Amino acid sequence: MLTLRALNRAYLDRQLLLRRSEMTVPQALEHLVGLQAQSTHTWYLGLWTRLADYTPEPTGQLLTDRRVVRMALMRSTIHLVTADDCLWLRPLVEPVIERMTKAVFGRNVAGLERAEIEAEARRLMREEPRTFSELGRRMAERWPGHDPASMAQMARAYVPLVQVPPRGVWGRTGQAAHLPVETWLGRPVDPGASLETLVLRYLAAFGPATVRDVQHWSGLTRLAEVVDRLRSRLAVFRGEDGRELFDLPDAPRPDPDTPAPVRFIYDFDNLLRSHADITRVKTVDFAAHGFTARTGQEPQVVLVDGFVGATWTLVTKRGTATLTVRPFRELTATQRDDLYSEAEAMIAFSSPKAKARDIVLEPPTPG
Repeated sequence: MLTLRALNRAYLDRQLLLRRSEMTVPQALEHLVGLQAQSTHTWYLGLWTRLADYTPEPTGQLLTDRRVVRMALMRSTIHLVTADDCLWLRPLVEPVIERMTKAVFGRNVAGLERAEIEAEARRLMREEPRTFSELGRRMAERWPGHDPASMAQMARAYVPLVQVPPRGVWGRTGQAAHLPVETWLGRPVDPGASLETLVLRYLAAFGPATVRDVQHWSGLTRLAEVVDRLRSRLAVFRGEDGRELFDLPDAPRPDPDTPAPVRFIYDFDNLLRSHADITRVKTVDFAAHGFTARTGQEPQVVLVDGFVGATWTLVTKRGTATLTVRPFRELTATQRDDLYSEAEAMIAFSSPKAKARDIVLEPPTPG
């Protein structure tokens, strides 16, 4: 049996959050099966939090050099992955992207066949990268009776698209323009990629985990049969609640008493999005603190002793970067010291041009 604390420490180790890793950025992205990169730049903090001596500019160059890409993958969300990984991941998760997109936009393109939408989108993006607004407008010239935005979104589902630089490059801005991945990388996707590979890669980064956890992360269904085929190659545990947990036999599972440092987690970090049950890192109720689907707010959290212990916001105004931390419980003196130390370094990374820095630690708000 794995206790909650044992599960927590194993997970943090896989996520490079027990100690900063010496991995390169491509190595870390491969190990993590990418970072969710829904926002333009906050995911850089996810790399800084995990990697020793990290600076963001070389990662921007990796995007420009086409060694890493940002594209829709797991759960139809934008991920930063290596060029090699995107080519086998995209065909495997395409059914999820198509299903989710059709549910919202499908009825607005009734009467159009997939093949003709895909062919027209590829034709239009042979000329130059397109924003979805541009793509939809051009597609509407051919099919004026259909909603432009819906046609563009269906094209996103049918064609593996890369969001091209300078969008996402540290210190730069640019429109969210897209090209087919084959055009951008000069290589086709891999139609022979296996679900077994996907499950094993997931466990290396997010295990130990249940079948439901793998499905939650990927958006795919019916993975129990895939795990069953792998069972002889996996270690099997039980959680405190009796659930069956699968893992790679040689994967690290540290002592539950291993110290876990304070870590600042960005708003779309996969840490909180990759399990059906995330009590391994979060036991607080976000809704009680105003973070609901209705408000549309994405909490940025602080790990304290390995678990979500606070939320944070960083605002730069008139040259002063102010970091506000809202704990969910009383912090020990050592935890406060560790928090201030990590906070100073995080502000220096996230707001390098700020002339002054201020850290506000609010009173605890249990819930």
